[in-house]
Amino acid sequence: MTSQPAMDVAAATLAGRHALVTGAGRGIGWAVARALARCGARVTLLGRDDGLLSERQSALRDQYETETETAVADVTDAAQIGDAFRAAADWGGAIDILINNAGGAESAPFEATSQDLWADMLALNLTSVFLCSRAVIGGMRTAGFGRIVSIASTAGLKGYAYVSAYCAAKHGVVGLTRCLAAEFAAEPITVNAVCPGFADTDMTARAIDTIVRQTGRDRDQALNDLERFNPQRRLIRPEEVAEAVLWLCAPSSGAVTGQAIAIAGGEVT
Repeated sequence: MTSQPAMDVAAATLAGRHALVTGAGRGIGWAVARALARCGARVTLLGRDDGLLSERQSALRDQYETETETAVADVTDAAQIGDAFRAAADWGGAIDILINNAGGAESAPFEATSQDLWADMLALNLTSVFLCSRAVIGGMRTAGFGRIVSIASTAGLKGYAYVSAYCAAKHGVVGLTRCLAAEFAAEPITVNAVCPGFADTDMTARAIDTIVRQTGRDRDQALNDLERFNPQRRLIRPEEVAEAVLWLCAPSSGAVTGQAIAIAGGEVT
């Protein structure tokens, strides 16, 4: 007997769920938003670029005929997050699925890492996860269902040189994930992290630019420097991360919580 495709199962189980994706306009966030829409979820796209979000909204409606809305907010601003999440709930009902994707990396040798850079990296990559998760957890408890998935990084599982602030923040995301999973384990709410290696995204493209500028290598050499971290010798595709997120969002994954899953071709074992 031929088994039913996994995507068909996901489409049936996520229909009617309201998902909010931060940093939804590009890269992994956009791939996750597409995957959720494809599987029947109502999707709120949150980011800072209103024009780009509107384009993405139109694309989701055209391709998947799904209900979707946009929300403009800075994920490091508690007041903006509160307003945006309330507006999202007014539109689409309680948020069942939160994807904490917004983030970014800046590199510097440790001795050149300013306190401002340190604070910026923690605010963008860690405090944002705290603010967004806090904004949805009450509604999830009331509804009796919740999925929080944070896009961390292999930098949350190991160390890399020259990105101490970013690594500290992503380690914090993994720690917060485990704490929330333990606190809400008795309720039908799961909290997990996925930890991509270097992925084919704008952030990696900027990292390549930095390597070229600081070392004089050409772009192919710089790309090879990053690909070598992955034993498969390639960048991770955003769609590969999205499929892992999709699995964690399904009701059938209710026993999976407190995990930090590496999507990295064997870099972290």
